[in-house]
Amino acid sequence: MPDVKWTMKAREFINCNCAYGCPCQFNAMPTHGSCQAVAGMEIESGHHGSTKLDGLRFVGIFRWPGAIHQGRGEAAVVIDEKATEAQREALLRILGGQDTEPGATIFQVFSTTLEKFHDPIFAAIDFKVDVDARTGRLYVKGVTDGHGEPIKNPVTGAEHHARIDLPRGFEYAIAEVGRGWTKATGPIKFELADTHSHFANLHLTQSGVVH
Repeated sequence: MPDVKWTMKAREFINCNCAYGCPCQFNAMPTHGSCQAVAGMEIESGHHGSTKLDGLRFVGIFRWPGAIHQGRGEAAVVIDEKATEAQREALLRILGGQDTEPGATIFQVFSTTLEKFHDPIFAAIDFKVDVDARTGRLYVKGVTDGHGEPIKNPVTGAEHHARIDLPRGFEYAIAEVGRGWTKATGPIKFELADTHSHFANLHLTQSGVVH
């Protein structure tokens, strides 16, 4: 068991290069054989040991040459410039999979698949997400610029509403599915257009997702 206890309740917006729904969520191979993704999160309440994390934001930019579980990935992390030194250290430990039971969270699982971790960036993060409305906006100057919205019915133009329910997931319990556009400009560069996105309320601890 990890010596330091941590928990966070947060909201997230993620855009990846897979088709709507993302087959990776169902243990299938990624749509195009590789994975690229940008994730933004805002902590509503949380702590790492005695360090409070309330109100902080962070971003992860990821790229794998194949499926995530096949490894050889790279990642870059942006931490809210408002974070104190203690908060920065706490978030970097959580995002790096430390102080966490093996396989318990998306951060710990992803950490085992990465061979390159860029130096952390501390910057202002413009982040807005409405999980129920399936909308999101994420911008970090010089790093990433993206937004998400509901999927549209190709015949009627009406908003399409779909969810992913993962009773034993390591990221979320339920996510709202949408579509997104992102341009990542550094240190990892790629562009996504009209691809899978999801929006979720998270409750994570060192032991996993709280359902």
